[in-house]
Order: sequence, then structure tokens, then C-alpha cells
Amino acid sequence: MTLFLTSSPSGCPFEPGPDIPVLDTRNHLVANLRAVWPDHAVLGLAIAADPHAYEENDEMCRVFLQSFADAHLPLTDLIPCDARNQDEIGTLLPQSGFVMLCGGHVPTQNHFFARIGLAGLFHSYHGIVMGVSAGVVGMIMMIARFVDAFTDVTMGQIVDRSKPTKDGKFRPWLKRMCGPVAIASFLIFQSGLAGMSYGFKVAWLFVTYILWGSIFYTSVNIPYGSMASAISADPKDRAELSTWRTIGSTLASLVIGVGTPMVAYVTVNGQTVLSGSRMTIIAGVFSVCAILCYLLCFNLVRERVDVPANNSKMDIGKMLKSVFTNRALLGIIAAALFLLLAMLTMQGMAGYVFPNFYGSAAAQSTASLLSSVLILLVCAPFASKLASRFGKKELATVSCIVATVLEVICFVLKPTNVWVYVGFFCAAFICLGFFNTIIWAMITDVIDDSEVRNGIREDGTIYAVYSFARKLGQAFSSGLTGGLLTMIGYSAATAFDPEVTMGIFNISCIAPAIGFVAVALSLFFIYPLTKQKVEENVATLAQRHNK
Repeated sequence: MTLFLTSSPSGCPFEPGPDIPVLDTRNHLVANLRAVWPDHAVLGLAIAADPHAYEENDEMCRVFLQSFADAHLPLTDLIPCDARNQDEIGTLLPQSGFVMLCGGHVPTQNHFFARIGLAGLFHSYHGIVMGVSAGVVGMIMMIARFVDAFTDVTMGQIVDRSKPTKDGKFRPWLKRMCGPVAIASFLIFQSGLAGMSYGFKVAWLFVTYILWGSIFYTSVNIPYGSMASAISADPKDRAELSTWRTIGSTLASLVIGVGTPMVAYVTVNGQTVLSGSRMTIIAGVFSVCAILCYLLCFNLVRERVDVPANNSKMDIGKMLKSVFTNRALLGIIAAALFLLLAMLTMQGMAGYVFPNFYGSAAAQSTASLLSSVLILLVCAPFASKLASRFGKKELATVSCIVATVLEVICFVLKPTNVWVYVGFFCAAFICLGFFNTIIWAMITDVIDDSEVRNGIREDGTIYAVYSFARKLGQAFSSGLTGGLLTMIGYSAATAFDPEVTMGIFNISCIAPAIGFVAVALSLFFIYPLTKQKVEENVATLAQRHNK
């Protein structure tokens, strides 16, 4: 992929220009484009900033098709990609030699990028990409996923090789890095730089976002996630830690999602707009809160299990062999990825089955809220207790089998009452929630099993590999819904055709069911850590550590 970032191809994003704008020749934009342009006309694809602004998207493509021709950058056509043809992105992108990420409202655009799975599709794209204005933001976020591939595993190795201190092995990282991660987060939202040049602002965004997400956040998240195995060797305690981690993240998301919009927007000339200055203040407040929370965690948590430093010679080949021959790690990664398949298809198809099949968008909001609340009310209180009694693998496997049965029953019954469907949806989500609540505790079991087998403690590396695998899974799965809709012939013109709406309903049941079955099979046949095996590993390690 050859990437160009620009505020506007015509160089005048805020002033009226000619009907057919001339591409900006400053900073050698046109010359650099010509240097990499094929010697023949290529198909162009314009990823819209607003997927529902059909007339504006068509006009933009008409204008820039001529602009590129005038600049001797020939295109056979410039096709807009918006809500009308978003489901064809998997076919259109490989056919296009040039892609333009159009500028606009950043949240709207990034939501559209995620909905069509653009980040995952770009992994195998080799053409020319030009990010325009807000499109730069999306491209930077995609680049960050590639950087994560190195920083996650690198931080895992750093943590594993760090020597324990009087404060433990993992806790000190919270104290060391809480300041840098909070400062980097705050620096991203600096409205005072609005008057700087566009190039400066893009560079500022790129540097601060990479520093925050791929470096400083990773330097806190990897040791934080690895620390659970050092807090307690008791599987019951670890299940409770996993539960409270899920509760904490859910409550934080609710505070941010509900509270921030109440103060971040202002009314200007009768229109509600996001206030840059308020976002700077909000970012500052949240950054201070983050530091306080990290320090509270540092002061209130104790590492009770000694985890010595990994002093073995660094061997990349040996490390990769250890990772790829670790059956427990591969099993939990496979199960987690299939769980993402089930969860993302349930959530993604909800946006179609409720309005298109049932004609009730209100039911979608109710189902979303109810499923979140029920996870807190049902899964959080009972997950650790059930896992302690029956085992984490056993609980996750059975819950996914029950979810499969629920999806199959719903598919067979095809309830005409939307609230009956909501009941099936929420019940399946509760089953999903049990696994999601205890999965962090299962990672600590994987870490123990690796030490039993290899004699080396690799908390950081194992957690980092798992964390990165989830990030890749989220990136590649984000376009799954669009691909499924394409299979049944869904488009803006056929959205309410009876055969298409029935196809939407069928997929909303079948796809999650497949995901749940795959999770159960991964846990049953690949993941070896039964309740008995976990207890044996805990006893083995206790005996070794007491020698």
C-alpha cells in the first residue's frame, strides 16, 4: 500500500473553489502521485465520510474524477462506497487501484469504516490510498494495529524479564507508566492547536496516538492483565478478579458513553456540535482520573505469588515455538476469536433484523440495554461461583452449548412477536456473558500450565500474544456482517424484500449459533484445562515454589 495524507486534494478545504478543482501541486502532491501511478487508468473507490449523503457523494466523485483526469492521473471511474453498496466492499476494494478516504465528521466516518471492516480489508491491499481530512484519522488508527503487533509482544518480553521489586513484578509498571499514558491521552485532544498547519496537526495526531495506544497503554495493559496470576494462586480468587474486571470496564464504559455527550456538545447557530475546548477539558479530567485509578490499584493490590524474572537467553524461534505449541493458549485464542464471531454477528445483525424483519428499531435499543444490564445482574454475581464449583472450561463450554440451542430454537420457531425474539437474544447474550466474564481468569490458568510444562514463567508474553490475537480478530471480524448480508442479496433496493428480510432473520440465528458451536468445540477438543487439570497445576506449582 502507498499512502498519501492531505487536508484536501485541491488545497482549499475551507474556501469556495472552482467547479472542477485543480489538484494541489504544493508539497509535490501531484508529482508524488504521478510517480507511483500505474501507466494505465485504474478504478477508483471513494470511501464516503457520510454513508447516507448520496447526492453529495455522487457529486464529489464526478468532480474529482475530472480533477484527476486533468492532472494526468487517469481513472476508469471513481465509485462512491456508501450505504448503498457497502456490502460490496469486499469485491470493490481488490478491483480498485486507487482509494480515497473522504473527509468529514470523524465519529460518523470512523463508525462507517468499522462497519465495513476497512481495517481488516486493508491488510491485503496493495494499491494507492489517499486519506483526506478526517480520513487521516481512520488511517492512523489502522496503522496503529500494525504497530501493536510489535509493541504488544515486546512489552510482554520486557515484563517477563523484569526483576521483582519490593512492590512486586507487575504492580510497579502501573506506577511507572500511569503518568505517561495519561499525559499522552490528554495530548491527543488539544483544541488549542487548531490554528496550526495541517501537516503539523497530522504529525501531532500520529505521534500522540501511537505513543498513547501502542506504547504507553500497552506498557500498562500487558502487566495489568498479567498481574492476576501473581495476586493469587487460587482459581476461585482468579475467577472473582476476572468478574470484577468485567464489571469495572462495563461501568466505566457506561459513565463515558452516557456522561460525556451531556457536556461535550454545544449549540452553535441552532446546531449541536462537538466543542473542541470542552473535549480538551474532559480529556484532562479523565486523564487525572486514570492516574488516580492506577495509583489506587497500585496501593490496594498485593502480589502474593512470587514470579521470578525470565533470565533465559532471548531466542525468537524458541519463543514462537513455545507459543504455537502451547495447546492451552491456542485453544483459548481460538475460543475467544469464535466468541467474537458470535458476539459481533449478534450485535451487527441486530441493526438489520429489528428494523427490517420486525420493523421495530425501538426493540433494538431495548435488547441492547437489557442484554448489558442482565450481564451485570446475572453473569457478574454467579460466574465466579459457578466456575469455582464446576470449572471455568466446563462453565464456558456448557453456556455456549445452551446459547447454540437457544439460537436453533429461535431459528426453528421464527417468532413473529419481536419481544419473543428479544427474549431469545438476551438469553443467548447471558450465555455469552458467562464466558466473557471468566475469560481473563482462564488466561491465568494458561500461564500456569505453560510454567508447569516449560519450567519458565511467561505471564507477559502469553497475555500479550492473546491480547494481540484479539485485536486482529476484532479488525478482521468487523466486516463480517456486511459479507453475510451480501450473501443473501441485501442492498438498499432489496432491504425490505420478503426473501431478503427472511435471510436477515436466518443469519441472525445461524451465524451466532455457528460461532457458539465453534467456541464449544474449541474448548472441548483443544483447550485442555479442565477443573481437575487446573487444580493439579496449582498444586504442582505450589510444591515447586515451596522447595
